[in-house]
Amino acid sequence: MSRMNFYKSILFLFFFVVAQLTMAQGGATIQSSVDKNKILIGQPMKLTVEVKISPDAIILFPSIDTIDHFEILGVPIIDTQSENGGTTIKGVYTITSFDSGHWVLPSFSLSETVKTDTIPVDVHFSPFDPNQEYHGIKDVVDVKVTENKTEWWWYAAGGALLLAVVIWLVTRKKPRTVAAPAVKPAIDPYEEAMQQLEQLNKEKPGAKQYHSRLSDIFRLYVFRKRGILSLQKTTDDLVIQLKGLGLDKDQFDKLSQALRLSDFVKFAKYIPGNEDDSNSFNEIRNAIVTIEKKEARAPL
Repeated sequence: MSRMNFYKSILFLFFFVVAQLTMAQGGATIQSSVDKNKILIGQPMKLTVEVKISPDAIILFPSIDTIDHFEILGVPIIDTQSENGGTTIKGVYTITSFDSGHWVLPSFSLSETVKTDTIPVDVHFSPFDPNQEYHGIKDVVDVKVTENKTEWWWYAAGGALLLAVVIWLVTRKKPRTVAAPAVKPAIDPYEEAMQQLEQLNKEKPGAKQYHSRLSDIFRLYVFRKRGILSLQKTTDDLVIQLKGLGLDKDQFDKLSQALRLSDFVKFAKYIPGNEDDSNSFNEIRNAIVTIEKKEARAPL
């Protein structure tokens, strides 16, 4: 390699390093400051770290979670602003120290060449003046308890008021007592079902309401008479439970058919005729009569 080429290489390397340093300095800057350099032990102070970044630089911010001899109080306030084509990120930290002495906040850096200066902080106790007059420790002082003398007329007023209340209670007119209406005895499940069937037969509502009420009358009867939870059951579940009522097969099949027909009519899957209405009514009524007779013959 000639001497001229050697000098050219050295010169190129020099300008390359200068260019990198210039880019590092121009791409981002960081500064730190405190609102006070001297605090009492436990006294809070503000540490502000400000980073300015050019538009083409990668946004960075130092991670500050611990500082020797200091404690970070609470969550820092981070604020970001865009100005003059760049970005400014400012973090405000509330810190304190419980170690007395002369300490130095460290340098916070974005890279090897972009960093803050260190900041000295003095932490000390409250000032003590040895020339100040001392105060001796005082003995325990007895406190005189003053008697709470209540005037006699307070008692007299209280007694008079109590006497007036007693006289009013004795002499007041007592309200005339009104006899409570007799409680109507609960109707027998069988009688209730027969009355509802008779009322339904007289009213003759529309097909959907007719078959729905017919099914409800039977469900309520077996619930009150046999304790079968029929009101919340589907028709298929109810039919399974009805097998324990002791109906013969023919009557059981006709009752099941009448209950399922009520579902078909209620959900508009079937339009019944007069014969269907009459058959369903009779099967429901006959089933209630049969169950009632079996209950009457059952041994106590």
